[in-house]
Amino acid sequence: MKKILGIGNALVDVMTMIDSDSVLSEFGLPKGSMTLVDDVKSQLVKSGTTKFKKSLASGGSAANTIHGLAMLGAGTGFIGSIGRDETGDFFENDLRAAGVETYLIRRESVTGTAVALISTDSERTFATHLGAAVELNAEDLNPEYFTGYDILYLEGYLIYNKPLITEACRLAKKNNMIVAIDMASYNVVETHLDELTEIVNEYADIVFANEEEARVFTGLNPEEALEKISENTQVAVVKIGKEGSWLKRGEERIKIGTLPVQSRDTTGAGDQYASGFLFGYASGLSLEKCGLIGALTAGRVIEIIGARINNESFSAIKSRIREIAEEE
Repeated sequence: MKKILGIGNALVDVMTMIDSDSVLSEFGLPKGSMTLVDDVKSQLVKSGTTKFKKSLASGGSAANTIHGLAMLGAGTGFIGSIGRDETGDFFENDLRAAGVETYLIRRESVTGTAVALISTDSERTFATHLGAAVELNAEDLNPEYFTGYDILYLEGYLIYNKPLITEACRLAKKNNMIVAIDMASYNVVETHLDELTEIVNEYADIVFANEEEARVFTGLNPEEALEKISENTQVAVVKIGKEGSWLKRGEERIKIGTLPVQSRDTTGAGDQYASGFLFGYASGLSLEKCGLIGALTAGRVIEIIGARINNESFSAIKSRIREIAEEE
C-alpha cells in the first residue's frame, strides 16, 4: 500500500453546538465558512459561547484526513507547527496514538484552535485562530520528511502561504509523489483564486472540491466543474452534499451516491471523504471503489459530533472496506 504524508494547519477543534444562527451574526461569521480570526476575536467567540455544549479534538483539515487514514491502516505522516503548550501536546499525542508519524515544529506561540460553531441543521462555521500553525514555513520542510512516502496530501488553507505550499509540491515531485489537494473552503478559493489555480494546474494530480468550492474555482455547475478541473489533473472529485459525489479520471466518469445516515454534524465530512478515497487509491482499488469508501467514511462521521470517528466505528468501517475491495 502507498504511504501518505499530510501537511496542514495543526489545530485543536473546539466543537460548539449553538441554538441559533443569530450567534453567527453576533460574531460576524458567514454561515458555512472558515474565517481566520486573531487571538482577541478567538477568545471573544469562546467566551461568548460558554453556555453551549462543547468538546475538544485535535484537528485541522489535513490532520483529520491523515488521522482517518492511519485509523484505516494506512502508513501516514504529518508535518505541522504547534506551540510548546499542553494544547500542542494534546494534538501530537492524539496523532501518535492513531499511528501517525509526526514531524511537528514547536514554537513559542500558542497552538492554534478552531472554534466550530455547529448550527441546528448540522452546518458548521469555523472561527480559526491559527496561532503557531501559521508559523510553518518553507524552510521547515526537511527533504528527509518526504522520503518513503508516495502521496502528498495538502489542505487548501495552506494557500495563505504560497511559498510553503509551492516548496511542498516541489519536494513531492522531486520524490515522484502524487500530489492531492483539497480546496478547503469556498471563501479561501474566492480570496486566493489565482494562486490556487496556479498550484493546481502546475502540481496537482488529485483535486477534491465541494460544490461551492468547485463553482467559485471554475464558475460552473458541479458536473461542468468536474470536467474543467479534470483538464489539468489525473483525478477530479466534486462532492455535492446529500447527492453524493462526481469522480473523473481520464475518460472515466462516475457518480457516487451517499449512505442513508442520521446527520448530526457535517464537521469533517470532506476530510473523512478524502481519507476513505485516498485509502482506496493507496490500496490500488478502482475509481468507483475509492468513491464508495469515501462515501462510507464521510457518512459515518456526520452521524457524530466532531471530525473524528471513534475506534469502534472504524472497526466496522474496515470490515465494510474489505467487502468493497472484494466485490466484483
